[in-house]
Amino acid sequence: MKKSSILIAGGGSTYTAGIVVMLLEAKETFPVRQIKFYDNDKERQQKVAEACEIIIRERAPEVAFSYTTDPEEAFTDVDFVMAQLRVGKYALREQDEKIPFKHGVVGQETCGPGGIAYGLRSIGPIIELIDYMERYSPDAWLLNYSNPAAIVAEGTRRLRPDSKVINICDMPICLEDIMARAIGLKNRKEMEVRYFGLNHFGWWTSIQDHVGNDLMPKIKAHVAKQGYTENTPAGQHKEESWLEAMRAGKELLEIEPAFLSNTYLKYYLMADETVEHANKSYTRANEIIDGREKEVFSECERVVQQNSAKDTTFHSNEHASFIVDLARALTFNTKERMLLITENNGSIENFASDAMVEVPCIVGKNGFEPLTMGKIPTFQKGMMEQQVASEKLAVEGWMEGSYQKVWQSITLNKTVPSAKVAKEILDDLIEVNKPYWPELK
Repeated sequence: MKKSSILIAGGGSTYTAGIVVMLLEAKETFPVRQIKFYDNDKERQQKVAEACEIIIRERAPEVAFSYTTDPEEAFTDVDFVMAQLRVGKYALREQDEKIPFKHGVVGQETCGPGGIAYGLRSIGPIIELIDYMERYSPDAWLLNYSNPAAIVAEGTRRLRPDSKVINICDMPICLEDIMARAIGLKNRKEMEVRYFGLNHFGWWTSIQDHVGNDLMPKIKAHVAKQGYTENTPAGQHKEESWLEAMRAGKELLEIEPAFLSNTYLKYYLMADETVEHANKSYTRANEIIDGREKEVFSECERVVQQNSAKDTTFHSNEHASFIVDLARALTFNTKERMLLITENNGSIENFASDAMVEVPCIVGKNGFEPLTMGKIPTFQKGMMEQQVASEKLAVEGWMEGSYQKVWQSITLNKTVPSAKVAKEILDDLIEVNKPYWPELK
């Protein structure tokens, strides 16, 4: 079997060790010959890399491993770039969340003004990764997990339309695993789904098992009682703010009983409640800084100190599983069905062809083929058109250095009540994002 060379861009991420563990667990069906890390934060990456080096040495010593801050060294001789950048790190995520809250607006990493701010930080670095990849490994694929995926995907569509880039998100995957466990299945791979929408903005229309039995009634019954919460320690997110979003699945089902909603729709359809109940001085960014961030780096330090990972708490999860499955499908032509973010081009019949939508696709060695979702209802279509317009204006604002377009982007976002509030938020965001945004005039 072909053995792949993997570059994890964002080697210092708290998710990196999980991807490494998943790659090693999957080596029988997706063998790798080399794993590399690349990050512009040398110290942060080194902490993760030293622990991962021990994991690889113990579990797969035949796999070469290296880490670097040098683009040529990193991007030469790779088959896949798995990108998971967090531009501005958690310090800027905290501002993405707290600045909108200060103005009575939802403060969230990928939704609302915070998502737009994060998007304007992320477009340039992702384009830089694509250019490095095409210069040093022109046959490679870039599999992008970097948020906010919708704005990043629109940016890559506009700026690098012919590049081998696939934008993905693990949120639907996390929810599908919860759904599967809730009705007694092992995991999401026992289900076949139909889904349409935008990233963090979509709906499941059909969920069946592999012999065609309809699973939606059982799943809806669970969601109607307790949202997407579950009575199991499984899953990768258990912080209180996350559980609150999971519980909101119950209200979202009341708003749209025909489909199952992505939990991120809470921030758009329940914005007032979200703001009212939020702890505006201690947001999700703070939960992660005090939780996962500390846990990951503490575990890295422990592994390095004892020079062994035999009892490590690092494990594979939905995030790692999805990106490895995607790389396998591209390498071995498995024709697996996956939710990807892609240019619409008629997949949703009554929606703009140039919108970046999230739909099921069949993945093989030549890329992917979106499935046809047909026409969508007026409610979803109207919401999606407003959101797509906001995302497109954000990207145009970045490309043109246009204050006006970024202001319009925030104004058009459903979480924001008026142009006046949008301008106040934008002016505050500009101050903290000066090192990362283009100058807006």
